Formats: sequence, structure tokens, C-alpha cells
Amino acid sequence: MKRSQIKRRPLADTVLASLEPETKEYREQDGDGLYFRVKPDGSKSWQLRYKKADGKWSWLGIGGYGTSAHQLSGEQARRKVRELRDSTAKDCSIMATKRAKKAADLEAANNTFEHLAREWHTAKRKTWTEGTSVRTIGALEKHVFPIFGKRPYTGIMPMEWMEFLRGMEQTGIVEQTSRVRGMCREVYDLARVTGRATHNPLEGLHKFLLTKPVENFAHVSLEELPALLRAIRSYPHATDVRVGLQLLSMLACRPSELREASWTEFDLTTGFWQIPAERMKRRREHLVPLPPQAVNLLRELHSITGSYSLLFPGRSNTTKSRSNTVFLMALRRLGYEGRQTGHGFRHLASTILNENGFDSQHVEAQLSHVKEGVRGVYDKSTYLEQRRTMMRWYADHLDKLAACNVVELKRA
Repeated sequence: MKRSQIKRRPLADTVLASLEPETKEYREQDGDGLYFRVKPDGSKSWQLRYKKADGKWSWLGIGGYGTSAHQLSGEQARRKVRELRDSTAKDCSIMATKRAKKAADLEAANNTFEHLAREWHTAKRKTWTEGTSVRTIGALEKHVFPIFGKRPYTGIMPMEWMEFLRGMEQTGIVEQTSRVRGMCREVYDLARVTGRATHNPLEGLHKFLLTKPVENFAHVSLEELPALLRAIRSYPHATDVRVGLQLLSMLACRPSELREASWTEFDLTTGFWQIPAERMKRRREHLVPLPPQAVNLLRELHSITGSYSLLFPGRSNTTKSRSNTVFLMALRRLGYEGRQTGHGFRHLASTILNENGFDSQHVEAQLSHVKEGVRGVYDKSTYLEQRRTMMRWYADHLDKLAACNVVELKRA
């Protein structure tokens, strides 16, 4: 339909749909300052002609024309203009009202729990390893954001958090529930200390939730250790996992430090493993001396995964490391569920080395435990040579335990 054929206004829906484009853009008045714009490419939209505070006329886009969710029909465009005029105060221009509405919408979006939680995550991840950062935001996205993510955080009541957390407990993930509660409590702490909230609705909830005995550091007794070492050395399912368990038992490192390690961190000629600061819990570079047994194990592993950048590349994506449960599941297959974890090898090493007369400072340095306060900041001593000797002894000791030829002598 040609624009010259228009006979009445407001424009009927049949007219709006059939208006043909011309070589130049044009506008047709609908009424009450509302205009229908047609571009040469055939796109159509609504515009409002209004007078600014300085008395000059201007145009305000109302929206595109059409029947989809983001477009406006004739009736919808007219209703929107009426609402906009009704909300405009006598001493306030239409544009000022529109800006105020946008500001209010933005403020509402920034007041959601998800927005606050992502702000907290961004601030905290500077002190975390990449694995911790991914697991934390993953837990929030999986459990919390679908329920509370779009709601204003100040409007979520303590009872709602209680019901939510108890619902998580009923699924059997008690330990994960505790972690999620701790994350959300810290999110509200951020709002409170920055003046955006006056109280923390998760404060004190732990008193009324289930608790689970800590199993993160579970480990066998010293009497059971020889049998565990033999079981690991005969692990039949995957060579790389078997090597990983042997290295964990020998080096007293954190499971994540080994699982996420890349081959560039190792110098097998000099026998050192240099873990970069960004992968360490305390964000301090850590140098690990490698006993000959560890070097041999790493050479064996290199023949399997040496063509990749990571020691333990994922099966579906080799640029990412294996699952954080890979070593734990292997120990379960060996029959040590609830009795031994990857982290538990650190406790075994600490106990054995201290009981056999090694300097506790050397042991703590091997475990990458950082001293608190100013002393920890300035004490750069790593006792490298002493640790090299100590870890060679420890590797030899584990070999003897596995071979069942260690004789325990009682001290007088």
C-alpha cells in the first residue's frame, strides 16, 4: 500500500502491515505525537515527537513494529505513549522520565543475589586457584542462582534460606550444603560491610543444619600403610592414575597441585618441580625436590601423556585436567573409601617424618605451609637441600614399607 492511499488515523493494523517502503525514509502520523517510520529496507518502527525542556522538538524511539515479543502493534505503541505521558511530571520532560525508569531498572538488576554473588566471586578469585574458582561459581550456578539468583538479596528471608539448605541436605549432599551456606554467608558479608545490607540472613543457620564428620583428610593408620602402598602399585585400571597415586603418596603435595600440573613445571634432569604461585593455595611459588623414584615415575607417565601439555589431561578435553575426583575414585576402587583420600597422604608424610626425627620446619616447608603474620611474609627460607635429603629418605622408606622389610624399634 502506498502512503498516499492512507485515508484515516490512527492507522489501522492492515495499513501498518501493508505500507510499502520508498527510496527515502518517511514517517506517517498516527496521532497524539506518535509517528510510524518506514525505512527503505522495509523495516518499520514507532517514534514519539516531543518537546524538550529547552523548547526544541525531538524524536524518541518507542520500539519496532510487529507481533513478536519485542515488537509493538499499533494499540501497544499508543498505550505505551499514554503511559509515558501519564508518568511525566509537569516539571519533568519525557526523556528525564525515561532515564529515571532506566536507572530504576538498572538498580533493580544490580540488587539481585546473583549480581552480588558474582561481584563477591570476582573479588575472591584473586586469592584462589583456578580449580577453586571454577568449583565455587559452578556450585552457585547449579544450586543457588536458579532459586534466588534473580531476586533482590535484601528480600530473601532467613526462613527461605533455611528451607533451601534443608532441601539440599535431603538429597544427601550434606558437605556440599555446608560449603554453599558458607559461600552465601560471605556474599551477604560483602553487602553488609559495603553498606548495602544491615544484616546477614544466613548468620547462625549452621546451628540448625546437619553436620558431617570431616573426611577430606581421612588416612589409614601407619600399620595399614604398607598394604595400601602395595594396592596402589598393583592398581590395574589405568597406568596414569596408578602413577598419580604413587606420586601423591611420595611427594606430600595437594591432589589439585599434581592433577593440574603441566609438563613445563618439571625439570627431570635436576629433579625439581616448580609449582607457580597462581596454582598454590597461598599464592606463593613452591619448589618440590623430586627423589629418584618420583623422576622414574614421571618418565613413565611422560611416555603416556607427554604429547599433551598436562600430566593428567581430560578424556573429552585434553586442554583441561582430569576430574577432581579421579584419585579419590581410584582409592575407592581399591577398597579405601572413607579410609584414605589424596590429601590424607600429606598427613601420613607429616607424621612419619616428624616421628623419625626430621626438623619440623623442613617438614612444614615441604607441605608448603606458610607461617602466619610478618614472619611468613619475609621468611623466604625453603630448606631446599635439607628437603631433598628428607624426601629421598621418605621415598626409600615407602619402598621398604611396600616390601614389608621395615623393622620398627621401640625407643627406650
